[in-house]
Amino acid sequence: MTFPDDFPINTRWPAKNPSVLQLYSFPTPNGIKVSIMLEEIGLPYEAHKVILKPEDTHSPEFLSLNPNNKIPAIIDPDGPDGEALPLWESGAILIYLAEKSGKLLPKDPAKRYQVIQWLMFQMGGVGPIFGQLGYFYKNAGREIEDPRPRSRYINEVKRLLAVIEKQLEGQDWICGDYSIADIALGGWLRVLDHYGARDVVEWASFPNTVAYLDRYLARPAVQRGLNIPPRD
Repeated sequence: MTFPDDFPINTRWPAKNPSVLQLYSFPTPNGIKVSIMLEEIGLPYEAHKVILKPEDTHSPEFLSLNPNNKIPAIIDPDGPDGEALPLWESGAILIYLAEKSGKLLPKDPAKRYQVIQWLMFQMGGVGPIFGQLGYFYKNAGREIEDPRPRSRYINEVKRLLAVIEKQLEGQDWICGDYSIADIALGGWLRVLDHYGARDVVEWASFPNTVAYLDRYLARPAVQRGLNIPPRD
């Protein structure tokens, strides 16, 4: 397999420099995980904006890379054994990039699995639940008269914030040292402000988490990655 000739996605989003990692994304909470990670580890890459509309995400070219029609996705021309590696799912990409670079994932097995545990907590809990809060509180679901969906997701977000709050007691980052788990969590905590939902989930009552998000947003690599690829 070679890059870019054997990847149909290249016909729609052509690689200017096919020797570097190619990122296909949009700056959503899931999308920025990978752009921030790439900025943190300093790996050369090229970003392609995939608009979150069917003409992009359901196009044959994008589906050839990710049959689940979601961003982000990557192609690393220098994957395992020197072969090009296409990869999707943001958590899998974070683990891959951490292993490739030797950064932001501990080598000690016990600590390593703790980081992966909290990454899975974000993937299976924080992301889906916060996303549902956004739908029912800010987006189209807010027009539903039945208050139960909103109440359910407001209360579940509070529960998840309490879990994070307790874990952060006495430490700056979710597993002690900054890691891919923090990259995954930070972007989703940030969306509560975008949803206008901080008051309804009692954000101020989680001081460890408030300070944690501030630390996350203060990182230069985070600031760069938040708008890659640019929305406009």
